[in-house]
Amino acid sequence: MDAQKEVLSRRQEIIGLRRWLHQHPEESLQEFETAAFIEEQLDRLHLPHHRVGETGVFAWLKGGQPGPITVLRTDIDALKIPDEKDVPYKSLRPGFSHSCGHDMHMASLLGTAMILAPQHEQIRGEVRFFFQQAEEIGAGARQFIAAGLLDGATRVLGLHADSSVPSGKLVIMPGPNNASCDAFTITVQGKSAHVSTPHLGADALYIASLIVVALQGLVTRLTSPVDPVIIGVGKMTAGTTYNTLAQTAVLDGTTRFMQEETRSQINQRLTSLAQTIAAQYGGKAQVTFQAYASVLSNDPAVCRELQALYQDIPGLEIITNREMKLGADDFAEFLLQVPGSYLYVGTQRADDLNTAVPHHNGHFDVDEDAVLMGSLLFTKYVMSRHM
Repeated sequence: MDAQKEVLSRRQEIIGLRRWLHQHPEESLQEFETAAFIEEQLDRLHLPHHRVGETGVFAWLKGGQPGPITVLRTDIDALKIPDEKDVPYKSLRPGFSHSCGHDMHMASLLGTAMILAPQHEQIRGEVRFFFQQAEEIGAGARQFIAAGLLDGATRVLGLHADSSVPSGKLVIMPGPNNASCDAFTITVQGKSAHVSTPHLGADALYIASLIVVALQGLVTRLTSPVDPVIIGVGKMTAGTTYNTLAQTAVLDGTTRFMQEETRSQINQRLTSLAQTIAAQYGGKAQVTFQAYASVLSNDPAVCRELQALYQDIPGLEIITNREMKLGADDFAEFLLQVPGSYLYVGTQRADDLNTAVPHHNGHFDVDEDAVLMGSLLFTKYVMSRHM
């Protein structure tokens, strides 16, 4: 079977899937219509499937011969960002868009399922399809893991659109590719008083402001300059009126690391710093963390397998080294369990400015040839292991 020929023969169908999905974005843990649409496509292919949580979908293809188990994963959630493009397949849901490429990922994987399903008698082992919810908030991968759906798997493969990379190029980089992501909330409890008598109260807003500034010292003075670290505060809420000391203040932010050891140390220091500053000025601070994703690190041996496999794809240029990204993806949780790799597929087309804008931007779009490339990469990998 010629994987490229099979993908090209389904060009219009695969792109049609991508466009429908682009028009119907749903945010994390609300992907009900998306999941139903995926299930409809799987039913047409006679592939068994079931839900994972409320909106994730797991499907599987068991071959007629014994062999390995390979997991192919796509994310399915969209973002609460208005679609600002002027295209026929613009989002039909005001305020929401697939501005990160997950519609492409889904269409690519569904295209691979179309190609493989009729070949089930020739398949050795089992291919598992993960249509994973809630990647954007790090709440999906762990549901698949907890359900035991990685059990027995020997490889896991995923891919992501990359608007910073020209179409026709593919990034396969061994080792760390993406940062960990933790969300934190710092709640400062002070004591209300009139602004004219600050000594009678404890100004939670002032305390919170000192914490925001001091957090950057954890990066510049307690970590190596060559160890990428980000501590960012995106939201501060405090006070009720202009002439009263704030009784409470809440900071919401994130930490990002490329080393798990640094992640553990600095998150602990963040908690201690916030509590110490609050106590110094008569308040208290409570710090809570939510772990969204671990450091995403590709298995070097799997990367070598993929580089050798894909080098003969006509017109494809493989990039094996580039800057690490401090964005995060909970595909990292799968890589902690099973050897695998996350591929970055170039989606930037020279004659379409929308394909060059950053992810999470309302003008974001992809070169639709990259959708087909994604399907080819998935299909070719399965063929190399199972046929």
